[in-house]
Amino acid sequence: MGPDASLLIDCGLFQGEDAAPRGGPDQLAIGFDVGRIKALVVTHVHIDHVGRIPWLLAAGFDGPILCSEPSARLLPLVLEDAFKLSLSRQTEAVERYLKVIEQRLVALPYDRWHRVRGEARIRLRRAGHILGSAYVECDLAGHRTVFSGDLGAPHAPLLDPPEPPEGCDTLVIESTYGDRQHQGRARRRERLAAVLRRALRDQGTVLIPAFSIGRTQELLYELEDIIEEGGDGEVVDGLPWRQLPVILDSPLASRFTRVYRELAHFWPAEARARRAVGRRPLAFEQRLTVDDHDAHRRMVRHLAESRRPAVVIAASGMCTGGRIVNYLKAMLGDPRHNVLFVGYQAAGTPGRDIQTHGPKGGYVDLDDERITIRAGIETLGGYSAHADRDGLIQFVTGQRRWPSRILIVHGDPDAKQALADALRQRYREAGRAVSVECPPCDPA
Repeated sequence: MGPDASLLIDCGLFQGEDAAPRGGPDQLAIGFDVGRIKALVVTHVHIDHVGRIPWLLAAGFDGPILCSEPSARLLPLVLEDAFKLSLSRQTEAVERYLKVIEQRLVALPYDRWHRVRGEARIRLRRAGHILGSAYVECDLAGHRTVFSGDLGAPHAPLLDPPEPPEGCDTLVIESTYGDRQHQGRARRRERLAAVLRRALRDQGTVLIPAFSIGRTQELLYELEDIIEEGGDGEVVDGLPWRQLPVILDSPLASRFTRVYRELAHFWPAEARARRAVGRRPLAFEQRLTVDDHDAHRRMVRHLAESRRPAVVIAASGMCTGGRIVNYLKAMLGDPRHNVLFVGYQAAGTPGRDIQTHGPKGGYVDLDDERITIRAGIETLGGYSAHADRDGLIQFVTGQRRWPSRILIVHGDPDAKQALADALRQRYREAGRAVSVECPPCDPA
């Protein structure tokens, strides 16, 4: 691969305050020469890593799209949704795009080297972030570069944690939680059960905004376990755990969940063992699925007006759109209901506003409507799909050959700087030299 050729690692959309202004596709146009890109390597299928692929294709990219085998199953579902939202709602146009995607996809097994256009070779390793996630090892001209993608944290029920590479020369690493530690991941299921008991005593609905892929499936897995353990015991007076409705109101999340079940051979041993004894971790009896829009509107109205406790999982995870917004508009003003955040809320999103101002009796603007927040607001730690500061440092120092150059990306400025300072300190203590950089990221 010569000086005029390159690999592109991920091609995603910005979120929160970093997002491009709303408007036409021109505002998300690709600002670099796609003719030099010989292949796109996808670390995982979250929208902030793949959502700009429609514009990449429109700009003329005609190379292969390399990813793990689970990601190859999931990516068309993500991009179908992205195409409909961003480029076209015309069925024929969407199908044409998806056919192009499927023709370009190259599914790579984990832990095997794959040669790309001659001199370069890459290897995908499990990243533990969502099903199919990978970090990328790239060898070229005797230099090894590792791209972390998004790294996961331990105790995720459907994923094994990432193991560091043997070593590299250059490391490009994420820093989402580079300035903080996750607390209590090992006991998060118990804390989820306790929060549900407390919230459901109000005889209302517990709303859980969740991303359609990854977080939703983990929540379903742990809710099934809570219900299985609770059995005929009462979650609140007169309502046994076995009769607690868990409503999945997201057609996209339902589709992802089906694929997760079909990819159960990629699950860790404990999760596979549950299936082997007849349990259905992602499709348990109390789970209700809401698909069409009329059924969704009826469900919102029923739960807002009734006094039957229920749990609703709906997208989007940061309340920027999707069906969760309708639930919030109907229920945030009623103290019987509760909102439970289990994921990161980016600055500038409604989720962050609710999380910040809700406990103070503040308000949030949804669809140009100002909603006073009277519902209970809970944030449950331990559900982040990202490694924390110590996990990121361990990914570096757990290598037998530490990188001599580290580029810190994918995080708020404070998180990047905190991780950079911590890594420099570790290198000093070990008597090793390193160049640590925090390159700026321009969403324009």
